[in-house]
Amino acid sequence: MDRIDCIVVGAGVVGLAIARRLAQAGREVVVVEAADDIGTGTSSRNSEVIHAGIYYAAGSLMARHCVAGKHALYAYCEDHGIPHRRCGKLIVATSAEDNAKLGAIRARAAGNGVDDLVLLDAAAARALEPALNCTAALLSPSTGIIDSHAYMLALRGDAEAAGAMIAFNAPLQRAVIAADGITAEVGGDAPMTLACRLLVNAAGLQAPALARAIDGLSREHIPTAYLAKGNYVSCNARAPFTHLIYPVPEPGGLGVHLTLDMAGQAKFGPDVEWVSTMDYEVDPARVARFYPAIRRYWPALPDGALAPGYAGIRPKIVPPDIAVQDFLIQGPRDHGVDGLINLFGIESPGLTASLAIADHVALLAR
Repeated sequence: MDRIDCIVVGAGVVGLAIARRLAQAGREVVVVEAADDIGTGTSSRNSEVIHAGIYYAAGSLMARHCVAGKHALYAYCEDHGIPHRRCGKLIVATSAEDNAKLGAIRARAAGNGVDDLVLLDAAAARALEPALNCTAALLSPSTGIIDSHAYMLALRGDAEAAGAMIAFNAPLQRAVIAADGITAEVGGDAPMTLACRLLVNAAGLQAPALARAIDGLSREHIPTAYLAKGNYVSCNARAPFTHLIYPVPEPGGLGVHLTLDMAGQAKFGPDVEWVSTMDYEVDPARVARFYPAIRRYWPALPDGALAPGYAGIRPKIVPPDIAVQDFLIQGPRDHGVDGLINLFGIESPGLTASLAIADHVALLAR
């Protein structure tokens, strides 16, 4: 049986960031990934937005790691030449009732350390985006977009340059906790058994199931997994916007918003449904419901401009009737197992927060 210092399970954006951080700290790291490439799960099905940290509960891990991660991510992109753009975001009100909510949004953001939001009247917002319909807006200048695959490639390159190794088609099937460490049984085409001092469960959607496969971890520390599927539509008309456009949040979510990719192509979503299986198909019948939501802030959206786009699934650890969750990052002080770190519910803003999450894990791993 081979022995290794650290095993990181999952080669998504968070797993890669953790592997890089640990390897650069001098740890011996092996990443085991069930798929045949990096970032094939949640990391490849997101909006590629660099979030500012506006909406999260004060003091939450999401708020803290999003704000710290945002600053670290912009610096990382500059240092590594990763395509990104600090395009900014407009949170738009389209009624007097929505206008009244903008102040509370701005105050919450300030409580999270996001103090750059600018309140705009309708004329000032339309001066930035002439096609926009609104009664007022908040400008978030530190919101941006990123080429997430280029980012993951850079993280992988850094991790491997620091000595980390990645095993693909290598699902972790079982782990056993012992007095001298953790033994991991890895399947795939080349099954292996590895003993490690540190096991980091960064398996995303599969993290709760993986935790249940760890003999010696009490089940009371493993949350129930729920799947929230976000359906997005593409737009075959050129959207005349340079900022991301978000409506004032509605109960249960952020509403149907407009995001842009690095080529300027617009996409709209999410239309959320709670599912029980990993189904990434977007039902064409759902497209019609996007038009009235989008036309509240873009009245000129042409008929027939929308088509099924893509879907992403968020790794929820709260049921549908509880709208808000936080990241859950457990170390030995939480579950009582030396050498084990579990990451549950790492949904948006996981990409933005990835470098800060990696720093958090590195502290727990000391």
